[in-house]
Amino acid sequence: MITAQATQAEILEEIQRLKKQKNAVILAHNYELPEVQDAADFVGDSLGLSREAETTDAERIVFCGVHFMAETASIICPQKKVLIPDLEAGCSLAATINAAQLREWKAKYPGAVVVSYVNTTAEVKAESDYCCTSSNAVKVVNAIPADKEILFLPDMFLGAYVRHVTGRNLHVWMGECHVHAGIRPEEVRHLQEEHRGSETLVHPECGCTTAFLYYDAAGDMPRNTYFQSTEGMTRHVRQSPAKEFIIVTEIGILHRMEKASPDKTFIPASREALCRYMKMITLEKVLRSLQEDVYEVKVPAEIAAKARLAIDRMLHIG
Repeated sequence: MITAQATQAEILEEIQRLKKQKNAVILAHNYELPEVQDAADFVGDSLGLSREAETTDAERIVFCGVHFMAETASIICPQKKVLIPDLEAGCSLAATINAAQLREWKAKYPGAVVVSYVNTTAEVKAESDYCCTSSNAVKVVNAIPADKEILFLPDMFLGAYVRHVTGRNLHVWMGECHVHAGIRPEEVRHLQEEHRGSETLVHPECGCTTAFLYYDAAGDMPRNTYFQSTEGMTRHVRQSPAKEFIIVTEIGILHRMEKASPDKTFIPASREALCRYMKMITLEKVLRSLQEDVYEVKVPAEIAAKARLAIDRMLHIG
């Protein structure tokens, strides 16, 4: 019996015991608390977590992320029990558009193809033609016939990046992640001046993205600057010969990078880039989730069926 005074080691031990007993798997996003990442069977970005949910043999998925991610797992795996340890773990970006707003937007552009970033609710995905993540957004847009208009939502910075890379005429929803939007280009440029031998990895959701695209167009892009998804960042760090990196995204990713490459130095663009929603899930809540099967996330069948089409296209494109 685990008491309120249990140590972290005791909680972890009980989590592992219950996980085996209940045939559960723990999935954690790169931005989760370090101890939650360490307890997980798989840590990754939205696309990687979706793939793990799709292929796991476990009967229960304890999803340590935010609500839209657990919804996506539920849509992909309707036969499995998907649990999120804290129902309040939402997403400021997903909250910038709802299904009614998307239907109204679609009505203005009849025949347009709707590409929704995975950071959206199941209802919004159900109104979409494709989903994408930051790691495959360019691939998804390039897979759409060139004569088609595209509505891209909800992140305006990722949309600007995809428009820049693909050259497509995207109509972009003016949404943003409050954490990523707060990372300013002047902060990054200052760090680049201080750490001239470093490489800079920028998540395309960040508020500095548009400025860096202007730098690129003007031929003034700082050397060794790369736009990457969180999974792309971790892969880049492992493969790069560089020893120092400026990381322009939510700071939860630093834990995974430091574990994988302890000989390298990681400098956050902003120590304030911290998502309170991603930090809501604790080890104690993971334990309770396993003990009591809380909180189950289940998407209504009609919405799930429509959303599954957009998600499957995302997974097929890769």
